[in-house]
Amino acid sequence: MFRSVTAAIVGLIGLVVTAPAFAHHAMDGRTPDSLATGLISGLAHPVIGLDHLAFIFAAGLLAAPRSRGLLLPLAFVIASALGSMLHLGGVSLPAGELLVAGSVLLLGVLLVFPRQINDGLFAAILALAGLFHGYAFAESIFGAEQTPLVSYLAGLAVMEYAIAAGTVLIWRLLSRRNIAMLPQLSRLAGVGVAVVGAVFLALNIAG
Repeated sequence: MFRSVTAAIVGLIGLVVTAPAFAHHAMDGRTPDSLATGLISGLAHPVIGLDHLAFIFAAGLLAAPRSRGLLLPLAFVIASALGSMLHLGGVSLPAGELLVAGSVLLLGVLLVFPRQINDGLFAAILALAGLFHGYAFAESIFGAEQTPLVSYLAGLAVMEYAIAAGTVLIWRLLSRRNIAMLPQLSRLAGVGVAVVGAVFLALNIAG
């Protein structure tokens, strides 16, 4: 068990190291120029950006046991759209990539070492992180015209919520079936998320 977990973490680190090269280029580096390409880019972006994907997945796992589990991820989705619009509007958010990586690391730690956090604080954490994730997301759409821009933001919101809500629903299904290892699996997932956050943080600090 230990060897398999260690191997998985080593493989994950290797994936994280190569991931930044693809994280903001759903359309091979081209700015979307139509409704379809904007939508595809928006749908793809949360999946190809490993740090973003890890955060949304962790947010779903942390939201799942809560009664408002399907509503809480909306704080991230709405704030993410706002962060994208701030970037597109020329507003600068300092240390964006560092804070994105830090937010991933934070949720990973919360999964590994569960803490009682009320829904208001958890929603605030998701919203604050969403601003910086959304700001980073907007890099691939910067300079696009209105139609691909709107379709990109729509696709982005749909995929973000689909990942988080899907995670919540899967967790609840497993919980109803009394899967004894579910807490352990959540902690192992937290280790993976924390590794993603830590490596991205180190890469951004190193420049």
